[in-house]
Amino acid sequence: MLYQLLYSLHENISAFNVFKYLTFRTLMAFLSAFFACLFLAPRFIRQLQTQQMKQTIREDGPQSHFSKKGTPTMGGALILLSIFITSALWADINNVFIWCALFICAGFGLIGYSDDYLKVSKKNTKGLSGKLRLFFEFVLAGIVCTVIYKTSNTGNLLTFPFFKNAGIDMGPFAILFGMFVIVGTANAVNLTDGLDGLAIGPVMISAVTLAILAYVCGNAKLAAYLQIPFVKGAGELAIVCASVAAAALGFLWYNTYPAQVFMGDVGSLSLGGTLGVIAVMTNNEILMLILGGIFVVEALSVIIQVASFKLTGKRVFKMAPIHHHFELKGWPEPRVIVRFWIISILLAIFALSTLKLR
Repeated sequence: MLYQLLYSLHENISAFNVFKYLTFRTLMAFLSAFFACLFLAPRFIRQLQTQQMKQTIREDGPQSHFSKKGTPTMGGALILLSIFITSALWADINNVFIWCALFICAGFGLIGYSDDYLKVSKKNTKGLSGKLRLFFEFVLAGIVCTVIYKTSNTGNLLTFPFFKNAGIDMGPFAILFGMFVIVGTANAVNLTDGLDGLAIGPVMISAVTLAILAYVCGNAKLAAYLQIPFVKGAGELAIVCASVAAAALGFLWYNTYPAQVFMGDVGSLSLGGTLGVIAVMTNNEILMLILGGIFVVEALSVIIQVASFKLTGKRVFKMAPIHHHFELKGWPEPRVIVRFWIISILLAIFALSTLKLR
């Protein structure tokens, strides 16, 4: 919106020509989202405290978490606000990919908000019914994946890292596959959000990596050089990714251990869903398994724990998700968090290396 307004002045003032460059707008989106989140957060946190939007702690969780009871939650709403404002200012609002990403971000955020509100109002940790939540998530993901399939020049293509121009035409099955990627990523991020700053770090790292991937696959020359599918219009997603990363960074200022505010499901579900849908639109569904390795392991630990207990009556981990397992083994919370961040950085570097390892 702002980008289009300012760029329209370039014929009279040549300096405004800079606004046509995606790299410049991505940088401006990053700075805008970061400072918006950073400076609005104190007032937002006070408002959450006034409204009694305070975290409830699961009774079967680690005892060290009981001291966190009463910490303001639903801070993820501020992250979403920052993302929407900066994306509207600096992205091409006529781009269908931008609308798809923001639709998932808003829709999954609304589902997360409903879940958080029920937890806060009823003072329990159950919130929205799991089946009902999944139903709405799949409906929203289905709508977006149908739009992607019908409008994207590579909406039916499943690509594989490490292989040159390797892809499978999935046809209409791409819609179903994309739905599972989006919903799976959203819930994996949601499961990871159990320690102060644990989820927001990998989200930020993944968003920066996806911004690079979106820029590359949206540039015909770079895509041809790297021998990856060119996705027309996908470059604009770099702005959304930059907004996600920057808003996450600004939020981390207050969410780092010991957290002054939690992002809640409104943040984790929406951010996870946004990462998932960007991976789908840029044909990086398989690569997302590597990039989001922390999220994958967290989700698998829950699946393994539940399956093992139901089949054998025994638990594989001391507690699931796996970050609680390490806590109960004696790792201090900051150690778990920082080591998971380190792993995320290494996975991101490895994911980017696949652009040349083909």
